Amino acid sequence: MERHDEVQDGDSEVVHVAIEGSIATITLDSQRNRNALSRQLLAELHAALDQAELAEARAIVLRHEGPAFCAGADLKERRTGPPDSEPFVRVLQRLTDTAAPTIAVVDGAVRAGGIGLMAACDLVVVNTATTFALTEVRIGVAAAIISVPILRRVPPGKIAAAMLTGEQFNAEEARSMGLVTHVEDDTRSVTETLCAGILKGAPLAVAATKELLRSVPLLERDEAFDTMRQLSEEFFSSPDAAEGMKAFAEKRQPDWGQV
Repeated sequence: MERHDEVQDGDSEVVHVAIEGSIATITLDSQRNRNALSRQLLAELHAALDQAELAEARAIVLRHEGPAFCAGADLKERRTGPPDSEPFVRVLQRLTDTAAPTIAVVDGAVRAGGIGLMAACDLVVVNTATTFALTEVRIGVAAAIISVPILRRVPPGKIAAAMLTGEQFNAEEARSMGLVTHVEDDTRSVTETLCAGILKGAPLAVAATKELLRSVPLLERDEAFDTMRQLSEEFFSSPDAAEGMKAFAEKRQPDWGQV
């Protein structure tokens, strides 16, 4: 696990973390700049992920305060300092790679790099009124880094117009292209249902499922079958499977804590 100290630059905290019932909730709260990806926000986001991983959270929820989920890069910082994209790249990698499923909960506008932040999560729950725009080309740059998580979710042809023009698109369009997984008026209740479902699964099985959702599509067919056969046999021989099948036969919920 990585370790990161919070950096506040004399300002108040802009990322909050709360852990309750094995669920870590990370909240972006830099409303003065629409949760832009400042050095402070990224440093505190890394620290929040550290806390979630240290607590062995079963799911990580990424939400926001204010009218915007994330406005993308902090352009004021980018104009006045040398470019350093490594902290942002590592955040995207960690959201993708951490063992716990990550859920972005979006109740406001998402622009540019904020779409990449959202796309790096396993599940994306957005309000029906949410709007999106990949505005990079309109300020003379390309959506380079965020193309990595975005194009792992979305076929290039479905998002090409949005990336080439910077035009706004809505939540239903985002769902139809595969960028988001859920479009709802009540994002909170949907997120609670998803978290409850995750907690019903065995922790190791959930983590393995998260990994195979990412890795299997990248494997050649026969390699995929061979790798997944081995994984299946390992799990069917595991204590978790023994408890799960016993609980099924006894018509009760499995007790993963006793395995």
